[in-house]
Amino acid sequence: MIPPQEASARRREIEEKLKQEEETLSFIRDSLEKSDQLTKNMVSILSSFESRLMKLENSIIPVHKQTENLQRLQENVEKTLSCLDHVISYYHVASDTEKIIREGPTGRLEEYLESMAKIQKAVEYFQDNSPDSPELNKVKLLFERGKESLESEFRSLMTRHSKVVSPVLILDLISGDDELEVQEDVTLEHLPESVLQDVVRISRWLVEYGRNQDFMNVYYQIRSSQLDRSIKGLKEHFRKNSSSSGVPYSPAIPNKRKDTPTKKPVKRPGTIRKAQNLLKQYSQHGLDGKKGGSNLIPLEGRDDMLDVETDAYIHCVSAFVKLAQSEYHLLMDIIPEHHQKKTFDSLIQDALDGLMLEGENIVSAARKAIIRHDFSTVLTVFPILRHLKQTKPEFDQVLQGTAASTKNKLPGLITSMETIGAKALEDFADNIKNDPDKEYNMPKDGTVHELTSNAILFLQQLLDFQETAGAMLASQVLGDTYNIPLDPRETSSSATSYSSEFSKRLLSTYICKVLGNLQLNLLSKSKVYEDPALSAIFLHNNYNYILKSLEKSELIQLVAVTQKTAERSYREHIEQQIQTYQRSWLKVTDYIAEKSLPIFQPGVKLRDKERQMIKERFKGFNDGLEELCKIQKAWAIPDTEQRDKIRQAQKNIVKDTYGAFLHRYSSVPFTKNPEKYIKYRVEQVGDMIDRLFDTSA
Repeated sequence: MIPPQEASARRREIEEKLKQEEETLSFIRDSLEKSDQLTKNMVSILSSFESRLMKLENSIIPVHKQTENLQRLQENVEKTLSCLDHVISYYHVASDTEKIIREGPTGRLEEYLESMAKIQKAVEYFQDNSPDSPELNKVKLLFERGKESLESEFRSLMTRHSKVVSPVLILDLISGDDELEVQEDVTLEHLPESVLQDVVRISRWLVEYGRNQDFMNVYYQIRSSQLDRSIKGLKEHFRKNSSSSGVPYSPAIPNKRKDTPTKKPVKRPGTIRKAQNLLKQYSQHGLDGKKGGSNLIPLEGRDDMLDVETDAYIHCVSAFVKLAQSEYHLLMDIIPEHHQKKTFDSLIQDALDGLMLEGENIVSAARKAIIRHDFSTVLTVFPILRHLKQTKPEFDQVLQGTAASTKNKLPGLITSMETIGAKALEDFADNIKNDPDKEYNMPKDGTVHELTSNAILFLQQLLDFQETAGAMLASQVLGDTYNIPLDPRETSSSATSYSSEFSKRLLSTYICKVLGNLQLNLLSKSKVYEDPALSAIFLHNNYNYILKSLEKSELIQLVAVTQKTAERSYREHIEQQIQTYQRSWLKVTDYIAEKSLPIFQPGVKLRDKERQMIKERFKGFNDGLEELCKIQKAWAIPDTEQRDKIRQAQKNIVKDTYGAFLHRYSSVPFTKNPEKYIKYRVEQVGDMIDRLFDTSA
């Protein structure tokens, strides 16, 4: 049970808490009442604000819409005014540009093209908006006039500034400057840079806006003429200035080459002149043929015009390639891409046709020369054909994209030259074999026949053109003719492309055939001589000339490809003819030969018959010696070495025999007039033999 005091204290405590709670509750109630009042006031304010906003919106929105409409109207008015100004400007284009168009584009191309752009826009406007307007016809006429002026300006610029390339510059371009320490590329400036830019702009405008391709015809006609004239100028340069030492040559850029020579010989093709030089070289060694004819026209002493024409044509071919390459680079800047190949094809036709025609003329001349057996003219085909083959890859590259007829022109010419060359080789071999025996044409002194010198001279040309000549023979499938088996490895996929080894063997066989024909013909000709000794001298001279010529010109190495013993065979033939010649002296030495001398006893008086026999021996020897020396003195052995060898051998035989005979009978009293029979001392006999084969003695 709780004591009363504690219960009273607890009650007071509870009462105090209750009082506090009541006060809190009263505060909360008051706060809620204030909050409700504030809420009511806020709602009232918001309702009033909303009402005012609605009134404002109802007033502003119409004003905004009206302002927007006014702005749109203003923009439309401005656009309309701008369009009107633009349209009106088209009506003034003709009057604004007529003066410029009338005066032309010369000297003010930029301004002129701007005017043409205005006229073009006016034409387009009237066509779209007022096709029946008289203004359309006016601007159309003005546009056509302006286009014609641009075409005329294009032609004028191309005509005035397209210059023929000088021969000197072309020679620089194709020859190169190997002697210069620093290689300088020679470039061609067909048009000045400023002119080129104008031409390019006009061509682009004509293609894009003028819808005109006639200027391309103008371009190729003008450039074609310049290309053709440049090549013809080079050819004329050769004709006027060529000489035996080369072509007068001046550097194309002299201000950069003050230390270089002002003249430089261009490499010669080395055809007829080289052979003539070889022949002159052999003449100094006594190998030249002097007399005796053949139905071959002589090669020596030909007109230098053959070399000039050959040089000119070869250089013109190279010039065409270089100039055509340069023309294509120029054309790429001026002519639209899809028209470039066709325009280039047309551009080069005249120059290319000229080269091909000249080449066919060479073939035709060679064909006629073969008929009249003038094989020196045919030789011009060899360097030309070799050069055409060497140049063909560049030709093919330059002509890439042109018509098939254009591409086939060079291969056609090469085929023609190979055919005529092979024909010449075969006819030459046959002509050597069938050259007729004409007594009045035979050399009376037994020297080298002209047929021999011409044949060797012709063969010497083939050294410089071994591959070319071999290809000629191979192209005509002459391997079967010469019984040369054709190894499949020696040919490529092309039926006319043979390995150099096969061509070399084919050419070697051909040369051996010519030499064999020549030998047979010489044997036949030698029978014209009534004197076997002169016949032997004739064959000796010709065989010796052939051998020495083969050795000196290195033909012997080519012959040895198929005939290893050719050199030995010729030496045996030469020795055989020497022996045949020496037998001509038997009728002299037989009189005094020891085997036929009469036998007598020393100190025993000779009988009349014996004395008469000795006299006849002396007389026979003297008469025979004098006759032979008189006859053989007029004969010729041009080779000094061979002449001395034959003289010495014969001198030794005769002197030894005569010396022995003289020693035996000089003291024998077989006559009262010994000087009548003993006419010569041994030394005198030797001197007489030393004067054999010497027409100047």
